[in-house]
Amino acid sequence: MIGRSRRTVSFALAAAVTRAATAALRAAAPGGRRRWERTNHAGRTVVLYPGPAVAAAATAGAWRVHPAAGFAVLAAGACGAYDDIAGAGDARRGFRAHLSALRDGDVTTGAVKLFGISSAALTAGALLKERPLDKVLAGVVIAGAAHFVNLVDVRPGRAAGAVLALAAPGLLRKGACGELAAVAIGAAAAALPDDLGERAMLGDTGAHALGAALGAAAVAGNGRAGVLAHAVAFVAAAVCGDKVSEAARSWRIGQLPVAPLPPATVSPV
Repeated sequence: MIGRSRRTVSFALAAAVTRAATAALRAAAPGGRRRWERTNHAGRTVVLYPGPAVAAAATAGAWRVHPAAGFAVLAAGACGAYDDIAGAGDARRGFRAHLSALRDGDVTTGAVKLFGISSAALTAGALLKERPLDKVLAGVVIAGAAHFVNLVDVRPGRAAGAVLALAAPGLLRKGACGELAAVAIGAAAAALPDDLGERAMLGDTGAHALGAALGAAAVAGNGRAGVLAHAVAFVAAAVCGDKVSEAARSWRIGQLPVAPLPPATVSPV
């Protein structure tokens, strides 16, 4: 009963903070409203207010469960925000493009995001797990999840919907896994209506933050076998990034992909 109550509180707080922060940003529009506007795939003007709101809510909720998880979410959201602001006009996408630019001496916002999120994830993994290999695998899962959610953020509702689908099994788990899953679901659910309605978008800020929270839940809820399975899945998604993004474009609401079942010894996120 206590575990269920904590999950409920985590969900409610994340959802409430997301909605409140979105409303506050919409009213204030720091730096002017044009700074917060983007054109989506359909040519419609949408706003980025839910991105920082989701990041703030997920950070606060994850920190409440474990400071290391909160740090990972905060860093992922901050790196995403840097890319949203400084890299708004950069058409380069994917690891290869950014690493190629880096090799030529051009430090892109995507490269900063890649190394920033990876470093923070490895730091968080080192604090969440005890054995050296587990620490590294945990970092890979957190960084990989942050990248995966951003990969599928190619159409309205895809990123938030994927988080809802992938984190839902975690609500059945007690302890940190269940609470972190509730945080991710609460923030994603609160942002989903405006995202689906093409009034707003998560941007890299919200997508990376939600992904990091999802990854932290997976790390908290699994032993080595489970964390390894998640790490392999997220690395494979990164390698096939273009195909993952293309597949996400074809998803329909109500037909979001279901995560493949892990081995019998592995607990779901």
